[in-house]
Amino acid sequence: MKIVFLDRETISPRTHVRRPAFDHEWVEYPRTGPAEAAERLRDADVAIVNKVRLTADVLAQAPRLRLIAVAATGTDNIDLAACQARGIVVSNIRGYATHTVPEHTFALIFALRRSICAYRDAVRAGRWQQADQFCFFDHPIRDLADSTLGVVGDGALGQSVAAMGRALGMRVLISGHKGRTGQGRLYTPFEQTLQQADVLTLHCPLNDRTRNMIAAPEFAQMERSPLLVNTARGGLVDESAVGPALDAGQISGAAFDVTSVEPPPADHPFMALLDRPNFILTPHVAWASAEAIQALADQLIDNIEAFVASRPTNVVEPRA
Repeated sequence: MKIVFLDRETISPRTHVRRPAFDHEWVEYPRTGPAEAAERLRDADVAIVNKVRLTADVLAQAPRLRLIAVAATGTDNIDLAACQARGIVVSNIRGYATHTVPEHTFALIFALRRSICAYRDAVRAGRWQQADQFCFFDHPIRDLADSTLGVVGDGALGQSVAAMGRALGMRVLISGHKGRTGQGRLYTPFEQTLQQADVLTLHCPLNDRTRNMIAAPEFAQMERSPLLVNTARGGLVDESAVGPALDAGQISGAAFDVTSVEPPPADHPFMALLDRPNFILTPHVAWASAEAIQALADQLIDNIEAFVASRPTNVVEPRA
């Protein structure tokens, strides 16, 4: 059995990726470009992939391929319908990021709510000496206790973030789906969440329903000028609308760990915001604690071994 890992560099070099406990040939590439995927998978039985796009055309040129083991949770880079048509099983990683993503989310929230980066930069620029007293008050500092946290997405990550918010004394709203009503008393309608939140954090998948779910009209509904945090997927927010929303005071700050194109090009709207004290951009690393990446790598090989043992796990079905 030949196993081909198309983009090993998407997992930290400090992470140990054990080899499966059955006879196999292991081939790995640091990265794979769009034009290289078909050739590299031509005689593969198992493909390991994180971000490489596997289209119907690529899959058609891989006649032996029987398993795509995705080294991530998201599978929007895989043509699932084509996989189903060709009898290719797709497995993904689940439940590995329930600590790392919520912790990163709250690191961003704390940094914005207490102007941590702004004060660090001010100290670096000599502002403390200029103040000529024990402290200075150039940037706002707000507590999280007694504020309202709006959580969009009620999966494991959203629920973990909600639990952290409650532990900090925040009132938590779990948002209902945009454009839907009647989801029950545990959910707050999406528009109401926008209006009441002091902090709004996104933990939902990217699909046709959620793409650009927050854009200029939604920013206009944010009555409390909340912080906006996205550690989920690029494309959930209209990125060109974030700067104007900051300018208008519709949001008091924004932090993103993801962008619609990664890495963002030099002309991406976020690149013009990097010097602002109330904007933070991190390079898609919310998932990347040492503990989480090791758990991901272990589960990745578990999925492959389970498939070979005719017990496929974490199987991803085509979207309806």
